Amino acid sequence: MANIAVQRIKREFKEVVKSEEAARCAISVEVINDTFTELRGEIAGPPDTPYEGGNFILEIKVPETYPFNPPKVRFVTKIWHPNISSVTGAICLDILKDQWAAAMTLRTVLLSLQALLAAAEPDDPQDAVVAKQYKEDSEMFRLTARHWAQAYAGGYSSFLLSPFLFKKYFLI
Repeated sequence: MANIAVQRIKREFKEVVKSEEAARCAISVEVINDTFTELRGEIAGPPDTPYEGGNFILEIKVPETYPFNPPKVRFVTKIWHPNISSVTGAICLDILKDQWAAAMTLRTVLLSLQALLAAAEPDDPQDAVVAKQYKEDSEMFRLTARHWAQAYAGGYSSFLLSPFLFKKYFLI
């Protein structure tokens, strides 16, 4: 990896570690290899969302051309979200594609992903099935996303169905 990219990643790594969000355990990052090309990110599910209480692991691959090109990021933790593939963890987020700017940092990426969990963009989906559910049955989407957060990300287990919802969704 180019020396400029390594120096930049080292500086950004320290920025994340010392950030206010890291102090609140909302975001973190760790280096996977000595070349700084592979990182492991973690974001907490935002409050008042189905993801609250969950910790989501991210795979971050830094290209040789960083910071002029965005890192490649995907969710390792399974998640039910319109802009994240429920199968591969691929993410549909403009700053990870054509809206990337060299001034953006790892901290920006982690916080943007956390914000995406709180504000889905179902009209620009990565997972069409999830986006359809999000638009057509928001209550079932919320319940499914909460269940996945609990099952895969250690989210809160306040997954209780009212008798009405239980009958509606499980045909009893």
